[in-house]
Amino acid sequence: MNYFRDSRRIVVKLGTSTLTHATGHLNLRRIERIVKVLSDLQNSGMQVVLVSSGAVSAGVAKIGFGKIPKTAEEKQAMAAIGQSELMKIYDRFFSDYGHTVAQILMTKEVLTTPERRCAAENTFNRLLEMRCIPIVNENDSVSTDELTKFGGNDILSAYVAQLCRADLLLNLSDVDGLFDSDPRTNPDANLISRVDNIDDIFTSAGGAGTDRGTGGMVAKLKAAKIVTEDGIPMFILNGHDPEILYTLLDGGHVGTYFSAKK
Repeated sequence: MNYFRDSRRIVVKLGTSTLTHATGHLNLRRIERIVKVLSDLQNSGMQVVLVSSGAVSAGVAKIGFGKIPKTAEEKQAMAAIGQSELMKIYDRFFSDYGHTVAQILMTKEVLTTPERRCAAENTFNRLLEMRCIPIVNENDSVSTDELTKFGGNDILSAYVAQLCRADLLLNLSDVDGLFDSDPRTNPDANLISRVDNIDDIFTSAGGAGTDRGTGGMVAKLKAAKIVTEDGIPMFILNGHDPEILYTLLDGGHVGTYFSAKK
């Protein structure tokens, strides 16, 4: 089975490390390449939902904040500034390839309030029927505690995949996939190409991600557990070369595949 080609509706998650340079500023060349590939997938008949980080970094760069925001108030302010900047960039690039984008900002309350969850599901479905590309991010400017925060876009992307009834979740990060040990410290670490029982694999994950992101392998495994238990498979892929998605489309296997349980 070609996991990718047989998927009609996909959710693609982009982490901050994929979207930014080491300086913390947005990597416009890579963003444009990602947009081009996603537009091509949309042209092929797929329905694409994008879960994108990067608002805080965009805010820092926009006003020349000069340091990494540390306090909750600083992060929320940078997110408020950067979200509009990020959407402006996405809108311009997607428009160049003939596609319309829509912004959806979410808090965890959307999932726990039946009326709001239903409204979110209806909004996603209608946008996708209209051939729009929803771009989703956590509403960081107002998310403050465990009742409202998802705890990162890895987890958010899993819940978005559930809301959309997606066929596949693609988690693009700065790593090639899941390894049997930390490849940053062990050059002999081996890539695990397929995971069928995620409960046995948590010991392979370690620590937080880069200093530009909030994720890490543990968060990605939690996301994989959420979606695979709901019948949605997931890939962890290296997003530094967006055309890696064409390899999947052509029947190749890259990254780590997490099979659905049902």
